This record gives sequence, C-alpha cells and structure tokens, in this order.
Amino acid sequence: MIRRAMSEAEVAKCLRSVFERIQNACTNRPQELSNFEPRLVAVSKTKPKELIIAAYDAGQRSFGENYVQELVEKANDPEILEKCQEIRWHFIGHLQRNKVNKIVDIPGLFVVETVDSAKLASAINDQFEKRGHRGLLNVMVQVNTSGEEEKSGCPPDEAPVLAKHILEKCKNLNFLGLMTIGVYGYDLSLGPNPDFQCLRNCREKVCQELGLTSSQVELSMGMSNDFEQAIEMGSSNVRVGSLIFGDRTPKVTQQEEEQLTQAVGDVKLDNN
Repeated sequence: MIRRAMSEAEVAKCLRSVFERIQNACTNRPQELSNFEPRLVAVSKTKPKELIIAAYDAGQRSFGENYVQELVEKANDPEILEKCQEIRWHFIGHLQRNKVNKIVDIPGLFVVETVDSAKLASAINDQFEKRGHRGLLNVMVQVNTSGEEEKSGCPPDEAPVLAKHILEKCKNLNFLGLMTIGVYGYDLSLGPNPDFQCLRNCREKVCQELGLTSSQVELSMGMSNDFEQAIEMGSSNVRVGSLIFGDRTPKVTQQEEEQLTQAVGDVKLDNN
C-alpha cells in the first residue's frame, strides 16, 4: 500500500477532530475523573517539520518523539525554534544511558516518559545537573503492563520502588507519573483494557506506599486506536500520531541501510 503524505491543512483538520473526540471522551468519565483536562501529545516521529509547525499553528503544543537523534534534530531546527517557541517535547522512546546527555540538552524538553530503571533515573538526574540546567526535569516511570519481552518498562510490582528512588535520590527530577504502551490492537469489545487497569492499580500502590494522592501521579496511556477508552479510564496524557499526521513512514534501521547499500553495490558490479 502506498502511503500518501498529509498536507498541512489536513493535519490541522485531523487535529481538530482528535480534540473533539477527547472532549467527548471526557464526558464519559466517572465524576471523580472529571477534575483534569487530558493532555494530547502529538506523536510526530518520522514526520517533517512542516507538519509539526502546521499542528503548532493549529494550537497543538505537546509533541512526542521516539528516537533521540530525530528529537535532537527537530528540537534544534532553526525554523521550529523560531515558529514554535512554546513547544513542549515528550521523549517517548527507549532511552539508553549513553544518550542521556543528548536528551537533557533538548530545547523545550518537558518530560522523559520512559524511565524504566533506577540507573537510568540517576543518569538523567546527574547529567541534568552536570550540564548546568536549572529547575526540575519531569520524568515518568514506564511500566511494562503487558509483560511482553520486547517492550521496555519495569515490572508493575517494581513501579513503587522506582518512583521512590526518583523522589528520594534524584533531586533534579520531578516524578510526574506512570506510563505504559501495552498490547497493540487490543479488542475494546472485550471490555476494559487490562493494561490500562494494570497502570491504574500501579498508581494506587505508588500512592499508598509513598503517601501521594492520585492527582499527584499522572497516567500516560492510550494511543490512536484506544485513546478514548484510556481517557474514560483516567488517562491524563494520550499519545496520538497516525490520526493527526497519517500513517508512519517505516524507519530504516542501520542494518537495513547497510544491506540496501550492499545490494546496490552488487547490482553495479553485475552490470559491469
């Protein structure tokens, strides 16, 4: 299937549609969940800066990126720096400790949503201070609610321990909440998403063990295919990409690029 690139006008129209769906989902929340406005994170990975600027001009402020180098390039792009001065970047991909120094220097970085170990939390904390940044950097604890080996995140029963480490040992970090990716394509007709329920249970344990209230611990859960149910179940941060920007262009890995280069070279040799 050929993917057609979204136009800037289409991005603005799609963004309005997602905002409307968020508002409708809010009306279906229980009364105890009606005291906050869910934050929409527009996942812009692999998308050109023109579409980010179009979404920003349409009122969007929070954007999510999965890849460190892509976020570095976009956040430091002169046109984005000039035209999107209130942009708030969410890093939502797996973060290796050897790339933490690049992340903490991101202009407009609002939160790292994918802290999955005490070592990573400490590395972010130390680099944030070492590089002379002031204030506190928001972080979320990523929880592997589905138990899938290919998914990052700490086990649910370790979430309170990791949150405690951030609160007590990382003076430069602000514990914002919990995040999960969960199983892709869950059939909503089967009832409440178990990953969402698991993250809610994790928050209850974190609050009980650390003396926090639920309003102090955000939940980042829900993507393009399930963000409405996530909001109905208490999500305060939904990550939506394809509904705003269209289907994602597959990222070419370094190995695939090397294989393609080798194949092109072989073809040239054969032609000679």
